[in-house]
Amino acid sequence: QVQLVESGGGFVQPGGSLRLSCAASGFTFSGYFMRWYRQAPGKEREFVAYISNSPGITNYADSVRGRFIISRDNAKNMMYLQMNSLKPEDTAVYFCNTVVSTLDVWGQGTLVTVSL
Repeated sequence: QVQLVESGGGFVQPGGSLRLSCAASGFTFSGYFMRWYRQAPGKEREFVAYISNSPGITNYADSVRGRFIISRDNAKNMMYLQMNSLKPEDTAVYFCNTVVSTLDVWGQGTLVTVSL
């Protein structure tokens, strides 16, 4: 079945970096746009970044532009989010997402905590 699995979250101090991964299966990964979203405690889920299927056009939320980099490896069915210069306000559960036909697919999320 169509599945997305995130990994790479953890605890990091402000100014630090983390790299999130999203493993995709059950569909032709190279044919689909992929997105990262996040949901902070007590807040609604918000868009973070997307990457096109090929040749990799990207776009970012203003809050992360210049600090985060989205990428993908179609040969490995993997998407990544390199997060640099992390701030406490980046603390959230991060989700990867795609839409396959009419199916809106989400992973289970990975928690990122930015704190002293």
